[in-house]
Amino acid sequence: MSKKQKRNFNRRYASEYNIFRSVFYLCFLHIVVVNFFKIFYDFTITGKENLPKWNKRDKYIFTANHVSNFDPFLVPMAVKKLIAFMAKKELFEPEEKFSWLIKRLGAFAVDRTKPEIATFKTVRDVFKTSWSLGVFPQGGTRPYGKLEGIKKGFVVIAKNAKADIIPVAIADWNGYPKLKPFTRRKVNLHIGKPISYKLPEDVIIYEWCKQISELADYENCAPLPESYKSAQTV
Repeated sequence: MSKKQKRNFNRRYASEYNIFRSVFYLCFLHIVVVNFFKIFYDFTITGKENLPKWNKRDKYIFTANHVSNFDPFLVPMAVKKLIAFMAKKELFEPEEKFSWLIKRLGAFAVDRTKPEIATFKTVRDVFKTSWSLGVFPQGGTRPYGKLEGIKKGFVVIAKNAKADIIPVAIADWNGYPKLKPFTRRKVNLHIGKPISYKLPEDVIIYEWCKQISELADYENCAPLPESYKSAQTV
């Protein structure tokens, strides 16, 4: 690739999620992110017992409601896992002030207007490593309190990758930090129960919305599927 040729970050490879990126990610998470939230926020993390016991063959997609630009840091802080997030392609443009960090933390670009084969290939390569996948089903940041406009792409990806979905609710969010002494904002993180990729698409979406709504005190706008009761036995 020539120096002038622009890198397309919708395609990333397993070799990019190596020990060096993993160490950088963990150092940034534990040194920068955790201490930042300890200083500027009162926060709690619950539901750790819902995290499954890990082994090399496991595949999981962490999915959260999307209330702020901090969410890609809040989710891994809650679950303590290496997570490669899907992010809108505009965030990878050179003029974006955080593009350097986004690229270094292993995120990959997606075109929200149309699915790309490169996305599925990148997901496949992520799951060849010790990393997990992170997706925000709302597509972008939304006002806190109401789940609507859910994109079903995370379900398509889960089924294609045969990866279960773990909801993470970002609750009680009341804004970005106040730069005032002794003033702290609030946010709480709740880890939900894994949702099987084997369930029907509409049931997965409903179950995800149900858990996020209950854990974050949201209004759930997802309709109850007719097959929901029977699917609960799967």
